[in-house]
Amino acid sequence: MSTTAPVRPAPPKTDAYDTQEPGRRPWSLSKTAVNGILLLATLYTLFPLLWLLTAAAKNTGDLLGGRTLSPSRWHLGDNLANLAATGDGVYFRWYLNSLLYAGGGALLCGLICVAAGYAFHVSRFAGKEKLFGLVLLGVLVPTTALALPMYLLASKVGLVNTFWAVFLPSLVNPFGVYLARVFCAGYVPGEVLEAARMDGAGELRTFWSIGLRMVMPGFVTICLFQFTAIWNNFFLPLVMLSDTKLFPVSLGLYAWNTQTHSFPEYYPLVVTGSLLAVIPLVVAFVALQRFWKAGMTAGAVK
Repeated sequence: MSTTAPVRPAPPKTDAYDTQEPGRRPWSLSKTAVNGILLLATLYTLFPLLWLLTAAAKNTGDLLGGRTLSPSRWHLGDNLANLAATGDGVYFRWYLNSLLYAGGGALLCGLICVAAGYAFHVSRFAGKEKLFGLVLLGVLVPTTALALPMYLLASKVGLVNTFWAVFLPSLVNPFGVYLARVFCAGYVPGEVLEAARMDGAGELRTFWSIGLRMVMPGFVTICLFQFTAIWNNFFLPLVMLSDTKLFPVSLGLYAWNTQTHSFPEYYPLVVTGSLLAVIPLVVAFVALQRFWKAGMTAGAVK
């Protein structure tokens, strides 16, 4: 009687790319390495702000001597007093001008952009997509390239060297219109608008009472973007303005910085003024971040 040998099962197929030893985890960055990289990136980001905080409390000798990070001597009170006294307090006039340019311009620009984006999303009219394409073309044009044409237009109507020469161009933001249409498409359902129309609400009332409230995260986002852009805007005021009383804080600090070679005492004024100029941006982002959080969680629960 013949016996047959037992058949051994075939060994499992192995992936050609699987070269790891059995029981060994695949290679990856350790948590310590990842945290170290994030820490270095954070320090790299915060170091200019740290330098600004310490340099604003130094006098001219410490700044020119490279002792900006030394905690031995602090002159922040003296620098603030000199900042308020120089030019009869012209710095705080520049500060107020920047608040008017950026604050008023951001609010009105945000409202205009949301209204335009809402109209592109809700309304139906001939050539709507072609018109929206022209708006997108405006996004591709840098603002510095438009400074000279806007100066020529302002000179024709007599607005050069006035408040309106800087304020009116800040109300136009093609990217804000695009962003508003995207927000309206995601936050404004058509059923709600149809219900409002059936209740007798007009288009303007529907937009103001329903559409604008539902797209409030987008409105805040556009306002913050525009506030930052106007606050940091430098080239347009440089082209439009020659009266120092109308300067924004960015142009005023630049004018002082050009005089530091002849008058070194302006160094602490420029650094201290730069520190104060950062405060509105920080306050705006911290105060309005709750709208972003609300926007990110909207629609998560039905």
